[in-house]
Amino acid sequence: MSLGQHLIELRKRLFLAAAGILVGAVIGWFQADFVLDQLRAPITQIMLAQDRNAQINYPDMTSAFDLQLKIAFYVGLVISSPVWLYQIFAFLVPGLTRKEKAYTFGFFFSAIPLFLAGCAAGWFVLPNVVELLTSFAPAEDAALINAISYFDFVLKLVLAIGIAFVLPVFIVLLNFAGVISASSIIKSWRIAILVIVLFTAIATPAADVVSMFMLAIPMVVLYFAAWGITWLHDRRAAKRARSLEQELAL
Repeated sequence: MSLGQHLIELRKRLFLAAAGILVGAVIGWFQADFVLDQLRAPITQIMLAQDRNAQINYPDMTSAFDLQLKIAFYVGLVISSPVWLYQIFAFLVPGLTRKEKAYTFGFFFSAIPLFLAGCAAGWFVLPNVVELLTSFAPAEDAALINAISYFDFVLKLVLAIGIAFVLPVFIVLLNFAGVISASSIIKSWRIAILVIVLFTAIATPAADVVSMFMLAIPMVVLYFAAWGITWLHDRRAAKRARSLEQELAL
């Protein structure tokens, strides 16, 4: 394909991806009340557990509308993810070899479940995080939580942990590309565990040790699982190299 044809193909893929996100956003607009109910659940738990007034607050005239637009967009982004992810791969795949295509789709189909699992883990620890942070406010005062700031906080927490769960896939990808070896991965396990603990400590409040370990343990397991896959890959690659050397020697 010429450069012009590539640009036409890119425009087509971008249009289809944008159309998918738009349709998903329309669906997300009508699901905004359900999402708000789920976001409100930790606040309701605070009211029951701490016996205090805790509410989501809309400080500006347009805050409720802005929040609904944000919810619609992000819900649409999630719903339409199969569409726009397919458009990305459909644009890239024609330029890959058969082996590269197999690797690419393998990493793609393993990254999506891990990302969703990470998002689920972030959502699972969210009530503990919210309850702990609001407990620092004096019991005599009401906890009026800004709606948009609260949504942004939840979004960042969930997405950060979702992306962190996908990082082992990139470790395996770098190994398959010949950038790093399994031996270098296992030699750095102490540093990796330290980085994981620091990340989970930053992602969760410092006083919430339980949530920190609930996130750190599966991430450590995924790190060693990635090392196991790279070890098998390196072992097979070494066997193929020895077989090739023997054939050439003959």
